[in-house]
Amino acid sequence: MITVSEKASTYIKDLMVKENHVPGTFVRVGVKGGGCSGLSYELVFEAEEKPGDQIFEDKGVKIAVQMKSLLYLYGTELDYSDGLNGKGLFFNNPNATRTCSCGESFAV
Repeated sequence: MITVSEKASTYIKDLMVKENHVPGTFVRVGVKGGGCSGLSYELVFEAEEKPGDQIFEDKGVKIAVQMKSLLYLYGTELDYSDGLNGKGLFFNNPNATRTCSCGESFAV
């Protein structure tokens, strides 16, 4: 399962309105090879589900993830920070054994 914090939920909903996404748009999260720690996160808005998608909904935000990515992301919380160390969405991934300093890549 992938969850969403209250702050991330508010940010995502506001961003979807601001960017004029069509009704039914959801957040697709994934993992790809690359980055300084070996794996990188992906996050995009989409409106069409793909075969094999695992669908989760938390705090009014629909999330789609492919099974191969879910193996790395299970139990992850999507969060939002507006602090001095950076502004934006980030992943609280309990499976990550190592992350890079920018938080955009990880290893398991």
